[in-house]
Amino acid sequence: MAEKLRQEFIELLERDVEFRYTVAGYLGLSEILKRLDRLEEGQRRLWEEVRSLREEQNKLWEEVKLLRENQSKLWEEVRALREEQNKLAAEQERMRRYMVTGFKDLSRALGVTFEDHTASLLEVMLIEMGYPEARVEKKHLVYEGEVVEINLFCEEPLVIGEATVSIRSVGDAEKEVEKLAKRVRMIEERYGKKPMLTMLSVARVAPDVAEELRRLTEKYGIKLALGKEMEESLYA
Repeated sequence: MAEKLRQEFIELLERDVEFRYTVAGYLGLSEILKRLDRLEEGQRRLWEEVRSLREEQNKLWEEVKLLRENQSKLWEEVRALREEQNKLAAEQERMRRYMVTGFKDLSRALGVTFEDHTASLLEVMLIEMGYPEARVEKKHLVYEGEVVEINLFCEEPLVIGEATVSIRSVGDAEKEVEKLAKRVRMIEERYGKKPMLTMLSVARVAPDVAEELRRLTEKYGIKLALGKEMEESLYA
């Protein structure tokens, strides 16, 4: 039966031009429909991918927005912290000036010595360095059978120094620096460590001697404070 129908179909195709065109048109349309079906499926998948991409993009923008918000908050906190830090620094500077001025007034009122004045300013410096309980005073030690006086001494933190009213010559400068260096060696032997700070304070020094005195103190690692420059030198 099927063979007969096939034979008739072939004969119609051979004889009937209109029939042949009809079949050809049908076959072409069918292929087009199949292609349209495949195209539609492709478009559907494409739109799904586009939608997924948009969702991911929206998530990304949300994350970027959140990151920007967090960054803005962070900068606000940093700016606030800097403002507080600046206020604290300004307040600390006002307090320092107040304390230094107070020591000057007190020195004039009580007639304290240059050595006492230097000790007081040295205590202010130690307070600013984080040692509010530090006290600077005289210290007498026996070294190699000799009583040695250190007129600026603090045990915790370990600080030693000398205060002298006047240095008039290079010889005087060398003598003062060597005297202080000897006391440093003595303290190192006694306490088993180097002083955190060694200072030489001089009220007056001859102009032609000052440069040599600076060279000598730098050589020995001694902090030098001269006359009216003393406060600035202490806080440099």
